[in-house]
Amino acid sequence: MPSSSNDKAPWQQAGSAAADARRGEDPVWTGLLPAVPPADPAPEPGRDGAPARESGAEPAEGSAAAGGSGRAPGGSRAVGAVDVGEDDEPDAEARRRAALRRDALADEPRFPRLQQVFLALLLPLALLAAAVRTVATPLFLWAEYHRPGFPADRYGFSTDERMVYGSYGLDYVLNWAPPEFLGGLVGAGGGRLFLGSEVAHMTDVKIVLQSALAAVAVLAVLGLVSSLYLRAKAPGAASGALFFGSWLTVVLLVLLAVAAVLGWQQFFALFHSLFFAEGSWTFRVSDTLIRLYPTQFWMDAAITVGALALLGALAVMAATWPTAFRRHRALDRVRRRQELKRRLAGR
Repeated sequence: MPSSSNDKAPWQQAGSAAADARRGEDPVWTGLLPAVPPADPAPEPGRDGAPARESGAEPAEGSAAAGGSGRAPGGSRAVGAVDVGEDDEPDAEARRRAALRRDALADEPRFPRLQQVFLALLLPLALLAAAVRTVATPLFLWAEYHRPGFPADRYGFSTDERMVYGSYGLDYVLNWAPPEFLGGLVGAGGGRLFLGSEVAHMTDVKIVLQSALAAVAVLAVLGLVSSLYLRAKAPGAASGALFFGSWLTVVLLVLLAVAAVLGWQQFFALFHSLFFAEGSWTFRVSDTLIRLYPTQFWMDAAITVGALALLGALAVMAATWPTAFRRHRALDRVRRRQELKRRLAGR
C-alpha cells in the first residue's frame, strides 16, 4: 500500500502534489538520495512550437522533414515546403536551445555522497587542528606556568625564566627559523640551554606540526567549497554531513579520553611513536625540554585540546541539528530551485 506524503520528511515533499499530476518531477534532494527520480529529457519542439514526432513515427509523404526535396509526387513542389538548405540554421538554433534547457534540468550535484563523506571525516581533523593551534600560543604557556599546582623546576628555573625559554621553544616550532634559533640560546651560566638531541627533536616537531596544519588548512578550504557547492545544488546535504561529523568528533574524543585515562604513559608513548623515530623523543629529567615542558604540561595541553574540540563539535551540532525550521527552510530552497529550473526549461 503506498505511503502517504505525510510520512515523508518536509524536504522530501517538495513538488509531491505536482508529482501526482505529472510524471517525471524534478529531483528533490534529501541530503543523501533524490526523493523523486529525474525526468526524461523533454522532446525537442518543432519549428512551429508543436512537439517533435516520436522516434520511429512515419514521416508524412512529401514533407521536407522526411528527407525529401519538398516536392509532391510527379516532380511538382509541395505547397509550403522549403528546401533543406534553407532550414539548417533554424534547426541548429532550436537544437542549441533544447540542449541548454536539458542542461538546466539535469543540473544535479556531482558525487554528493563522496562529498558528504569527505565533510564528515574532515570535521574532526579541522576541530582538532584548530584546538592544537589555539593551545600553541603564549597565552596558554603563561596560564600553565602561573596556575596553582603547576610543578616548579627542581633545577632552578624561575617562572620568568621558564616563560622566556619556553616561548623560544614555542616560537621555533611555529616559525621558519633554522636550528640555530634554538641551539644558540645560552643560560645564566653561559652554557647552551638545549642539547643537539633536543634541538633535533624540536625540529621534528616543527616539521610534523606545520605539515599537519598546512594539510588541514588546504582540506578545510576544499571542504568550504564543497559545502557551498552542496548548499547550492543539494540543500540539506552539507548540513547533514556536518551534523554526522560532529557526532563522529564526540565519539572520537571519548575514545581518546578513555585511552588517556587508562594509561597516560602508554598513550603518550604511542602518540610519539607514530610521528617520531624511536629514542629521538626521550630525555632525562634534567634536560631543558623536560624542565620547561614537564608531564603535567602535556596532560593539561591534551585536556585543553579535547575540551576545545568538544566545544567546537557541540557548536556545529547545534548549528546543523535537523529541526523543523531548518527542514522547511531547505524545502523552500528546493522549491525555488525547481521553479527556476522549470522556467529555464520553458514550462
